[in-house]
Amino acid sequence: MKPIYAAARIAGLGLTCVLLWSAGTAAAMAQTTAPPEAPATLNAIDFNFVGQANLGAPFQIDSGRLAETKATSAAIRGYAHLMVTTHIPVVDALNVILRKKNITPSNTLLHGAYDAMIFTLEADHRTAFDRNYVNGQVEYQKGNAALFEQEIQNGADPDLKEFARQTLPKIVDHLHRAEKLAADAGRLAAK
Repeated sequence: MKPIYAAARIAGLGLTCVLLWSAGTAAAMAQTTAPPEAPATLNAIDFNFVGQANLGAPFQIDSGRLAETKATSAAIRGYAHLMVTTHIPVVDALNVILRKKNITPSNTLLHGAYDAMIFTLEADHRTAFDRNYVNGQVEYQKGNAALFEQEIQNGADPDLKEFARQTLPKIVDHLHRAEKLAADAGRLAAK
């Protein structure tokens, strides 16, 4: 696969996730009540947040595990390891809240996009993998930060808002780390 095509594919997938997130958030904000499939205890913002956060953390673990073995640089492998180790407790904390409230999240909107991104990463090799993983992380973390900020500002469920408040600083840290990796990779490519 040509590197430009692979980069365009992963950028397109990243854009797809951002667009799906934006569409889900816009729809959630436009609704005064949660969708019919939402548990009665969640408003539309909370319902959107739960669906995306519930799938996003496992995606970070799965893509991180791939990068731990496929990345060519120690810095990217270290970042990937951080994604795996920090997202396991995030998944656990969210699951505690969901079990307590007897909520089963709906994440069908993003499931296909995340599966496609994992498939793309599995097919990538060496520097193409590094570039696509890091660039995908930058875009993912930007969207994830916006999702968590949206929940903090507009969510109604106090447990979910507190979960978002506690998790957002980690997401911001991950974004800064991913941006540094991307900048470092850009400097190396320019040499």
